[in-house]
Amino acid sequence: MGRKVYVTRALPRAVMEELGKVCEVTVNEAPRPATKEEILAGVKGMDAIVTMLNDKIDAEVIAAAGPQLKLIANYAVGYNNIDLTESCNRGICVTNTPDVLTNATADMAWALLFAAARHIPAGDRLVRTGTFAWAPEFMLGADITGRTLGVVGAGRIGLNFARKAHCGFDMKVIYAGRHPSQEFEASTEARFVTLEELLRTSDFVSLHVPLTKETRHMIGARELAMMKPTAILINTSRGPVVDEKALAEALKNRTIWAAGLDVYENEPDVEPDLKGLDNVALAPHLGTATTGTRYEMGLMVVRNVAAALDGQEPPNRVKLR
Repeated sequence: MGRKVYVTRALPRAVMEELGKVCEVTVNEAPRPATKEEILAGVKGMDAIVTMLNDKIDAEVIAAAGPQLKLIANYAVGYNNIDLTESCNRGICVTNTPDVLTNATADMAWALLFAAARHIPAGDRLVRTGTFAWAPEFMLGADITGRTLGVVGAGRIGLNFARKAHCGFDMKVIYAGRHPSQEFEASTEARFVTLEELLRTSDFVSLHVPLTKETRHMIGARELAMMKPTAILINTSRGPVVDEKALAEALKNRTIWAAGLDVYENEPDVEPDLKGLDNVALAPHLGTATTGTRYEMGLMVVRNVAAALDGQEPPNRVKLR
């Protein structure tokens, strides 16, 4: 076939079969992420690399691949793990997998919101390890229906999440972002506000922003102090958007009431202080983890690879901002 692709971690079997129809595939078969050394060795001489969100694809990796490298196809909607500037300078396409994971990630944010608001993790541990008896004030949680939801980021996932809040739970929605969105407001009757107003007035704050220089530690000690003591923070975007040490302190001191996290600042490591708290729901980066979503993401990767190797424009090319 003569068109070589390195996959840093095996995708669902059906996807790997489809990929094998368009190129010669070399894959890291280990049941763990590839190490930097394994990636450096694996990419040599490859025409394309299929990468995971936790693979750091920097200038060293790109140079190791060689001048024939045409494409870096990320199996994720985010791409902050890839040196986009270096890729563009070398004429290498970078692609991602947008849209197809919108519902799954928004649904995960809702799962975390409910888990944090209604003490699901702590309640589960109690049932499994001890006994419980109903009482009028036993494990009281937060009301959800009709409350104020603050959505930070007005992209596809933030909009999907807000629609479900407005239509399904009669929530008042406010949102913050780089600029107002007519589509967001028409779909949710939301009001565009500053981040400060959103933090001060929301009962629930859900983060749906990409990781950039501007959004790194967007939520730190100062921002957490602005929030209501009854507020709940949800993060399904990128871990470094939140200062985890500051969040742990805010949860311990009850500066805010609870949090739900699916992503972490130094993933897969988690701030140790968070692990000992009962007022945070922790999930192991499950935002896109549904059978259908992961399969469709894989097919999107295959289409991107096939187009790039055929000398065509990949359908999901990431543009350098």
